[in-house]
Amino acid sequence: MKRVTAAIFLITTISLGLNAQNSLLPPFPEVPAKQPLNSVEMGDWRAFPEMKLDIPIAPGPFEPNWESIEKNYPGEPAWLREAKFGIWVHFGPQSAGESGDWYARNLYKSDKVAYKNHLKRYGHPSEVGYKEVLRDWNPTKLDIAKLTKIYEDAGAKFLMIQGVHHDNYDMWNSKYQPWNSVNIGPKRDFLGEWSKACRANGMHYGVTFHHEYTWWWWQTAFGSDKEGDKKAVPYDGNLTLADGKGKWWEGYDPRLLYGIDLREYKGVEEKAHQDWSPAPAGIFSNHLDYAKWYTTQWALRMMDVVEHYDPDFIYTDGTVQGPFTGNGTGTGVKANAMPLVMADYYNRTLKNRGKVNTFSIVKFRKKTNGTVNTEEFGVPANIKTDQPWIAEAPVGDWFYAPGFTYDSGMMIRYIIEAIARDGNAAISIAILPDGSLDEGSLKMLKEVGVWMRRNGEAVYGSHAWNIPGEGEMIKSKLKMLPGGALSRKHAEFKFDAQDIRFTIGKNGTFYAFCMNVPAPRMQLKIKSLGTDAKLFEKTIKTVKLLGYDGKLTWKQEADGLAITCPAEMPFATSVVFKVE
Repeated sequence: MKRVTAAIFLITTISLGLNAQNSLLPPFPEVPAKQPLNSVEMGDWRAFPEMKLDIPIAPGPFEPNWESIEKNYPGEPAWLREAKFGIWVHFGPQSAGESGDWYARNLYKSDKVAYKNHLKRYGHPSEVGYKEVLRDWNPTKLDIAKLTKIYEDAGAKFLMIQGVHHDNYDMWNSKYQPWNSVNIGPKRDFLGEWSKACRANGMHYGVTFHHEYTWWWWQTAFGSDKEGDKKAVPYDGNLTLADGKGKWWEGYDPRLLYGIDLREYKGVEEKAHQDWSPAPAGIFSNHLDYAKWYTTQWALRMMDVVEHYDPDFIYTDGTVQGPFTGNGTGTGVKANAMPLVMADYYNRTLKNRGKVNTFSIVKFRKKTNGTVNTEEFGVPANIKTDQPWIAEAPVGDWFYAPGFTYDSGMMIRYIIEAIARDGNAAISIAILPDGSLDEGSLKMLKEVGVWMRRNGEAVYGSHAWNIPGEGEMIKSKLKMLPGGALSRKHAEFKFDAQDIRFTIGKNGTFYAFCMNVPAPRMQLKIKSLGTDAKLFEKTIKTVKLLGYDGKLTWKQEADGLAITCPAEMPFATSVVFKVE
């Protein structure tokens, strides 16, 4: 009886503590009884009125609607134009599975490598699920100050740091999510460490949030094996708070990690077992109280980071016009959560910094003053100046797995392709589960740093010229680095001396990037700089090769600028000509 009383007291104490701390977050709502699998039609998202969240925001001119944000936002911060290249720190407990991206979701799919790896490392997900991965994960070799310096030496001017992935685990001392890195696992405030290191090194940094997906992304955790010894034994997503009594996770509600079972809605179960797909477009009409709680907690977690870590930008994932649109990755409900968070963010920035020099990435959103877009995996074919954007891609995959190709050439060419079209580039280099970088990554980053120090004046602060470049045409389009995660095909992709990209430096000078290193004494011809092309209106006075102190032989002709390369070309990947 004493043990029962003590357990009740413990749970009550934790619950009361969380409630007192989370005064803006209402209690977890009552969840309706489950309906049969795939039996309920989702509500019409087009007809559903947008839900307004009852969350107070920091005072200031920005109000929680898109119109106010567009009216008051001063425009792209100058530092983003200057930065051009950053490192995407896409790291968290899912690296422990060594199974690439979406390990947490896929460990509950018996046909996936992640499931097989999980069985070997941890056990069956009905007994040892993702929550145990969180418990055991401890990247003891993660030296954030050292890593930040490595990234800075590689030429990066900003870091894009994962705050929470789809797995719903916060990588900071989270006020609104008890499943976080301070409470469970490493017992470290990773965002606090990253922000301190970035400030110490004069680097800008942003925090990424991917937890909009969580409620449909985690539906695999509510299933079970369809065959074998564990057939029909429920996975651990089905556990309740009461089930934790006497366990290591006592007092931690599994619903706050995995969400709730929404597979009664038609198509949710089917989509959960596809390689990449959100639930069908629509509204979880039987769960509107939960939807409001969920979107409220989503917003408060981001506002918590803004208040306590003062990032230079925030980032939300997605494939549609924003989180909680009722369709695409924003399926389930329509709510004003995104503009509410942004208004709070910009008002706080204005108060703390005296100006708004921050931005919000709303992935794939149309041109909206106040937002920055991204291009995941690829770079647009043409120059894109309608809105600021960042090309983002991982080397290998977003989370670590064995067998990645590490090649500085593909990183450098990806950066060149982006800046020639007026973009920026953020590249993820997978960190190992223990928090270290492997030797291939370290060598690659060192080589990128050498190249950036030699050619940085053509990169930092640059903007696009009239055209992105010239060279071989394939089906009437300029040949360019392929899309997708950076891999062996990118490392082996062939460019030659006619493949050239252009930028205008912040000093107004014209730069031409050869996408390879020409042979010694080879004569190049940059056709776009010929007098007949009528693209370069100024008279050319000097031509220099960055990193070479000697004089070049060159001549501007009708059909191009002819340049003879030096007798020695001790360079790697790409060379840059400065034309004045």
